[in-house]
Amino acid sequence: MRVLPLAQVDLAHAMDEGEGHTTVAEWRGGHERFWHGPEMRAALGDATFTVNDATLVVLERFRLVTDLRLAN
Repeated sequence: MRVLPLAQVDLAHAMDEGEGHTTVAEWRGGHERFWHGPEMRAALGDATFTVNDATLVVLERFRLVTDLRLAN
């Protein structure tokens, strides 16, 4: 797990997340749409919530041991 400013998210993380992003800009755009969306803002109770280059993000890396969708 790493905690770093949003501006420091690298291409390896963006691609390894497995959502099909091929650039950091693409990754960030998708995540900003989520973070700035009405559902997230409502959950946070802040209608103006926004992120910027300095916003700290948590990057988590894990290894899938068993895919339960395939376990049957």
